[in-house]
Amino acid sequence: MSTDPTQATSPPGTTSGDLVPFRTAVRAWFTISLQTFGGPAGQIAVMQRTLVDEKRWIGQRRFLHALNYCMLLPGPEAHQLAVYTGWLLNGFRGGLVAGTLFVLPGVVALLVLSAVYVAFGETRAVTALFAGLAPAVLAIVVQAVVRLGRRALAGPALVALAVASFVALTVLGVPFPLVIVAAGLVGWALHRVAAHLLTARAGHGTQDDGPPPLIADDALHAAVPSGRRTALTLVVGITVWLLPVLAVVLLTGSDSVLSQQGVFFSGTALVTFGGAYAVLAYVAQRAVETYGWLAPGEMVRGLALAETTPGPLIMVVQFVAFVGAFRDPGALDPWLAATVAALLTTWVTFVPSFLFIFLGAPYVERLRGNAPLGAALTGITAAVVGVIANLAVYFALHTLFASSSQVSLGGLRLEVPDLASVQPVAVVIALVAAVLVFRLRWSVLRTLGVCAALGASAGVLGLVG
Repeated sequence: MSTDPTQATSPPGTTSGDLVPFRTAVRAWFTISLQTFGGPAGQIAVMQRTLVDEKRWIGQRRFLHALNYCMLLPGPEAHQLAVYTGWLLNGFRGGLVAGTLFVLPGVVALLVLSAVYVAFGETRAVTALFAGLAPAVLAIVVQAVVRLGRRALAGPALVALAVASFVALTVLGVPFPLVIVAAGLVGWALHRVAAHLLTARAGHGTQDDGPPPLIADDALHAAVPSGRRTALTLVVGITVWLLPVLAVVLLTGSDSVLSQQGVFFSGTALVTFGGAYAVLAYVAQRAVETYGWLAPGEMVRGLALAETTPGPLIMVVQFVAFVGAFRDPGALDPWLAATVAALLTTWVTFVPSFLFIFLGAPYVERLRGNAPLGAALTGITAAVVGVIANLAVYFALHTLFASSSQVSLGGLRLEVPDLASVQPVAVVIALVAAVLVFRLRWSVLRTLGVCAALGASAGVLGLVG
């Protein structure tokens, strides 16, 4: 039988997965999973190049439509896009395999790196390595602010919304979820009273044409939406998502670190609008200040590790859970507690992405051209610029300075650095990283590699460590 995908004729409403031979699709997704470095923009670019440009399994318009739907959802949009396009090509099992393979290499790699960190993190060599990586991450986060700002802030109203979000988080201490909800409501309200203020450029700067697909849009997998299917998907999805958390609570108690992490990161998965950079400010605040799982400077170290591994950057929560559970394992062996915590956190972070896609995919066509939803998303995207800027400030405080203090004035709260504690090596490496990413336009991995080498050299010279 021919395996040419052009001969696939599965109509909408069927559950056939024969559009692309399943083994061929699995190999393609495995190849994609090994290239998913550089954050969501890079991951989306890899899927664009592989699925749209090279293999031509899906058309540009359909790819962008899937991406727009994923941008409406909380969670890692690149991972959700993988699940969605996998579902389009091979049905349920296609989405399951695509989403699993998309994160699997990163899960394994970061698990190993987290173990190395807790085992050798206090050694001079590892300290010197992170002395180079952390300033590089600072430059990369600033680059994310600039890129997203150029794309999302099309007018004064959106700029004002971004600034207001930054001030709310940095100065007023408003919780991250409230900022996101308020931004969505502001976007929706602006659409009703002054829609022209929300006019923005295309979300990802990709043209709406491209090479003609080998598989017609009408032949892609689809499912007939129904109340029964929706209810069944919800029940099964929520059970699969939260059952491990319930098991951990019953086995270790509601006050254990494992239970706290399972509940916290389950909730975080529902408010992660705007990608990893946006939610990390919220995660860092709670993980450091509320739960004490990490020291302030360790959050940026975790992100540095996540930047060097394939997969979504939100995978850094695995590092947070691993370190926190290792240091407070309760009655368990520290290594066992850390491993269970990392895997549990990964599970509750990514399972919702599958649920959102399998639940919403049959209805996704109804979202096309929905102006109020688009306006709410525009407001959220503008706020995310301020959220990521807040993250950049947080990282700068704990990377470029050895100490900082809280200054309060009425209802205002501001963390300010101790200028005498500035770390010259970190400042120099941050400037080098800024030149590499902004001026020379180097990739994330090349920049991290150079800065890691600079940190190691500084350690050899006795400047850090």
